[in-house]
Amino acid sequence: MPTEPVGRHPRPADDRDGGAGRRPSTGPHRPPRRSPALLRHPAAGPLGLLAAGLAGAAYLYSRDPHRSGQVLPFCPWRRLTGLQCPGCGGTRMAYDLLHGDLAAAWHDNAALLLALPFVAAWFAVRLRHGLAGRHWRLRMGPRAVAALLVGAVLWTVGRNLF
Repeated sequence: MPTEPVGRHPRPADDRDGGAGRRPSTGPHRPPRRSPALLRHPAAGPLGLLAAGLAGAAYLYSRDPHRSGQVLPFCPWRRLTGLQCPGCGGTRMAYDLLHGDLAAAWHDNAALLLALPFVAAWFAVRLRHGLAGRHWRLRMGPRAVAALLVGAVLWTVGRNLF
């Protein structure tokens, strides 16, 4: 029976202490720094994301991204190239959804609007598993990732051409 946990190798003997395998003490032992247990809980990520999303929605509700001069994030890709990325219009879409204007949200970014129910379902499953104390991660195969990337590229090209 090994005395060390599986996967760990015993430390080589140190000649300075007579080969006993222990190093001389250089001061008080300090355990490695770890985040608090609350931050390691499986629900911490989804609940933090929910809180950030609610705070962002509250901030966005009072700012109109359709008007210039608002303190809102900008798209670095559009700033550099003048072309719209797949997410361009997402802030305007969220504003329009917060104010109940579905037609304007569709006009701002139809692809993100169509993806929103899937993102909401992913978030709900992750939150449910997290609250139950289980870790859950979305696993996508290479074909799904490729399809997602091809869709994003086609959407980007199409919205910049038409």
